[in-house]
Amino acid sequence: MKVDNHNKLSNDNVQISYNKRGINFYNPNYFLVFSDSNISDGIDIVENILVLQNKAINLENTDDLFKSIEDFMANNQLNGSYIFHNLENVEYFINTYDDISVITVLSSDVVIEDYHNNLKVLNSPKGFENAEIDFGQIVIINKALSPKVLIRLHSEANKERVRFFESLNLPYHIDNIIGNNDFLALAGNINDDNISPEEVEFGVDINQMDYDEDYDYDELAVRLTDAVSIALECAYEKSELSVGILDYFVSLGIQISDLIDTALELMDCEKTDKIKETLELELYNILHDENVVSLLISAFRMEFDISNGNIREINNTNSICTPQVLGLTIANQIGGSKAVVNFNAYDYLKPGIIRPLGPVYSDAFAGLIAGLVTKVFN
Repeated sequence: MKVDNHNKLSNDNVQISYNKRGINFYNPNYFLVFSDSNISDGIDIVENILVLQNKAINLENTDDLFKSIEDFMANNQLNGSYIFHNLENVEYFINTYDDISVITVLSSDVVIEDYHNNLKVLNSPKGFENAEIDFGQIVIINKALSPKVLIRLHSEANKERVRFFESLNLPYHIDNIIGNNDFLALAGNINDDNISPEEVEFGVDINQMDYDEDYDYDELAVRLTDAVSIALECAYEKSELSVGILDYFVSLGIQISDLIDTALELMDCEKTDKIKETLELELYNILHDENVVSLLISAFRMEFDISNGNIREINNTNSICTPQVLGLTIANQIGGSKAVVNFNAYDYLKPGIIRPLGPVYSDAFAGLIAGLVTKVFN
């Protein structure tokens, strides 16, 4: 699919207003839009598609909400009817593919923080229970499409969005906060040049309006879903969100201190702060090893897919020896053959955080801790 211009819209009549408070798409010739926005009747004839920041709005006060909308429109010399959605932050990206433009509005309070040397971790000042990552989308189609067609296309686009986010295979705590305040608006043209503001306000029989018929619905649906998916991919890349091994640890509720305490549990030595510090520094070094990280990620994916029944040839992890082989490989990669002996002890006794973990996780972390102990004490 050809990208015409990332800053150009498919409909030349549409004007963009943007500042730190929000964004609006204004069409003096009106949109016919189907959306799941916060303020919308589902199917609407409007001049404005408006997205404002939560920070600029007291959402608990209806008067403040509408005053914020009126102020934004007045400051940008806008008027007329609108649909509206609010997000925590507003950053947008435009992708245009011939007669389809997709505006992806990113809102995220999750950032990548330095943890130790080159190790990083995702974090949010609001905590992950309240954090948000949203990719709202406005799709402007330069055709006059009937309400029935817009509704069908909206359904197809939503299915594609679900497929896209599922394909990211993000750690649980990140996956849980994506898309909780998303929206999708599909906006087409109106062919009637004589529609009046009064008709828009008090009602127009949209079923009697003139709509384009010279197109192939199936071909349009394919192009639309491709456009939505590619635009999401571009926006996700530009968001610079990425995950690392520490994010997978967080998804299991495992902290570095848990790993250190587990490593010491089978050691016949004094558990001094100096020894804990030595183990911690060595653990950080180990987590810079791409081979170790790739093996640990393999364990996460295996546990997830098998426990969720995604692999039809495997009924459960107890029937396969792969988790133990994976744990042995991790131990050997870190500490060589001596670490294999320690792996057998940690895997059998399952001290500390290892015991409550699933079978693949427990073998993988037994291998990690066995390798760590071997590196420090042998």
